[in-house]
Amino acid sequence: MNPVFLNIGGFTIAWYGLLIMLGVVAGIYVGTNYARRRGLNVDLFERMIMWMLFWGIVGARIVFVATSWHMFADIPFPRVLFDIVNLRAGGISIHGGLIGGILVLIYFARKYKVNFYQYADLAVPGVAFGIIGGRLGNIMNGTDTVGRVTGWPIGFRWPDSARAFHNGMCVKDPRPDMDLSQYCQNIDGQMVMTAPVHFTQMYGVIIGIILSVAAFYWLRSRKPGWAFWQFWLWYSILRAGWEETFRLNPLTVKSYLSQGLDKAGIGLWTDTQIFSVPLILVSLWMLWRIRQRPDTTVEVPVVNTGNVKTT
Repeated sequence: MNPVFLNIGGFTIAWYGLLIMLGVVAGIYVGTNYARRRGLNVDLFERMIMWMLFWGIVGARIVFVATSWHMFADIPFPRVLFDIVNLRAGGISIHGGLIGGILVLIYFARKYKVNFYQYADLAVPGVAFGIIGGRLGNIMNGTDTVGRVTGWPIGFRWPDSARAFHNGMCVKDPRPDMDLSQYCQNIDGQMVMTAPVHFTQMYGVIIGIILSVAAFYWLRSRKPGWAFWQFWLWYSILRAGWEETFRLNPLTVKSYLSQGLDKAGIGLWTDTQIFSVPLILVSLWMLWRIRQRPDTTVEVPVVNTGNVKTT
């Protein structure tokens, strides 16, 4: 695996960013078509997406840094400031990106007095496609979002060529739930992690595919907010209940750990799992409320967006 897609004169394009961007572009195409079919303001939607991308990246990085501060705590000032904003070194939070994008939607909905949910629903395919691209990028990166050591037949042994994976996993970690160094061997002068792990990156790809297919079904509803809250519900369930259960992340609440060559490779509870519980409950409550509402007939809104002429 090689995280670099293209390198021209020292300027590199990473697979991770490229694949996420392709997913987002596909999502914008789908969302724009739905906006036209529903009589919504396409120009306004496109402006929303542009700012959602920017603040989504900012939010994704802020949440990652906040929840992974141990990676920055020992870096001297002012170098730590550069490392915090250095996205090329990797490290973003999907939940942080979603929060940043939602705040942008709220701002636009209030400023231009449009229905928040009518536009939020249209962003769901792009987010789902972006998850697919991001997890495929994680596979190319090697170390990102790896799984716990497992004795189950589905365990995946990373190839020796995935140097980034082995370099990251063979470092001794004082936390028992995060230490994989005991499974490393010196092969041809390189420390190689030889134990099978859960292929959580591929779990994430499958989750993204499930959400992408489901998004088209959810968007058939004429109840604004239905697709938006269905996405939050099922992303939280699948991420916390499937991917995160087998993923090598620190256990905030150490209630259960089964990791090893004769174990399942399960850990409970990570930050994501804890955060997902109230999110699932809120999503169920909001879906119940939305279900009680009548279908909405969408009309073309009259919106003054500055230099954008609308009708």
